[in-house]
Amino acid sequence: QVHLVESGGGLVQAGGSLRLSCAASGQTFSTDYLGWFRQAPGKEREFVATINWNSNVIEYGNSVKGRFIISRDNAKNTVYLQMNSLKPEDTAVYYCARRLLGSGSELYETSYDYWGQGTQVTVSS
Repeated sequence: QVHLVESGGGLVQAGGSLRLSCAASGQTFSTDYLGWFRQAPGKEREFVATINWNSNVIEYGNSVKGRFIISRDNAKNTVYLQMNSLKPEDTAVYYCARRLLGSGSELYETSYDYWGQGTQVTVSS
């Protein structure tokens, strides 16, 4: 079992920044990838970013490239999502998730086996 807990969401004005954290506990492995997805009201869950254990494999969704930065601290079992230049369309519930190496494409939520409860990010215009 893996337990993921997100934090750091909140209300921010457009152009501002937020940093989300996801603390992992339980049975984690060096083959883990951790990822962020988001889901806005009435929309499908969208891939945001993913990072592997060594932080040498990083991918971003097209809508956040150049604005968001994913990182991880393995000593703390925590992954971060630094969100800069936020836009109203970034408003969503952000979820942290775990994917094992070889479990499928990082783009699809079905490739991830454990999920956090989500944290709300609201960007006002």
